Amino acid sequence: MLSQMLQLLLVACGRKGYLILGKGIHGLIIERGFGLGLEVSNALMDMYVKCESLPEEKQVFDELPEKDIVSWTSIICGMVQCKFPKEVLELFCDVQSSGIEPDGIILTSVLSARASPGALDYGRLVREYIDHKAIKWDIQIGTAVVDMYAKCGCIEMAMQIFNVMPHKNVLTWNAMLNGLAMHGHGQKALQLFEEMVREGMRPNEVTFLVTLTACCHCGFVGEGRRYFHWMKSQQYNLPPRLEHYGCMVDLLCRAGLLDEALELTKAMPMLPDVRIMGALLSTCKANGNVELPREILDRLVEFDSRDSGVYVLLSNILAINQRWADVTRIRRLMKMGIEKTPGSSVIEVDGKAHEIIVGDLRYPQDKHIRLFLKSLSDTQIKSFLKSILNGHS
Repeated sequence: MLSQMLQLLLVACGRKGYLILGKGIHGLIIERGFGLGLEVSNALMDMYVKCESLPEEKQVFDELPEKDIVSWTSIICGMVQCKFPKEVLELFCDVQSSGIEPDGIILTSVLSARASPGALDYGRLVREYIDHKAIKWDIQIGTAVVDMYAKCGCIEMAMQIFNVMPHKNVLTWNAMLNGLAMHGHGQKALQLFEEMVREGMRPNEVTFLVTLTACCHCGFVGEGRRYFHWMKSQQYNLPPRLEHYGCMVDLLCRAGLLDEALELTKAMPMLPDVRIMGALLSTCKANGNVELPREILDRLVEFDSRDSGVYVLLSNILAINQRWADVTRIRRLMKMGIEKTPGSSVIEVDGKAHEIIVGDLRYPQDKHIRLFLKSLSDTQIKSFLKSILNGHS
């Protein structure tokens, strides 16, 4: 009964991202000698990977006296999520040596980890395993293989597999479109997009993003405008996100359409990011525009950019035009410090808000909380766990 409660609680912590609470439960399990069965250990690993805390997950995994398919899947997914492709391949070899057959989830994860330039040999190794074991190619595995070949630049092989797949979902189409867009095959990407629509597959936000990226890389201004307005139409009703605006501004700036790019930036429902501002500034520098940088400076102050490169570029443009007062203003901003503000969480206790900052161990009640946890009896701990579970149900 306790084991099941612990598993459910750890699952809840993972879903909500409650890493501190999850660590506390882990510590209580060890301190009270409840014992870490395989199911609880797997739940702990799953909680840590969802909270992006790989070192703790790896420690739990390494200390397991026995491992099942869930254990291997969890650690491999964690390595993929934290972008450790070399370790993923090593684990893929280890799981085979342990006598456990990798399932579709593991194979898909390993393939996605190897979906990057220079990783083609590793991806082929995984594909050879799939073929050797006569594992059925479902949509997930097929999509992962297409994505791997496409991102590695093997467009012909990716397209060959894509064309013979009997069933495809929107992720499959997006993987192929992204590969074409990444490697300069803009015209083929647009043709594939049109084919996707003709076959009745509904594009999503990612589909339009990679299609706009293809337009941007190949300078297809008219097509980019059309797709951008198309996604907002009643047919799809997909509000453009910051990334979509970024592609359009970049496309217009590369074409020298600075005024149109600026108007689009002003019409955005959200504040522009560094990519958008950087594109506008680069176009200003190329065109020798003097007036636009002042507008951009005001927007930089408004959205509080933390990217020093944007400020340096803007400062150089203004210095060339001898606008020293604005140059001084920018340098003053930079001296104030361009750094990220740490994230924080706010909880309410007895009607009072408490802010806990990420990485800050100086919380004034920290010592009392630890003493309280140590004073709890086993019965009180079980009651505490039940109350939290009921609160999350």
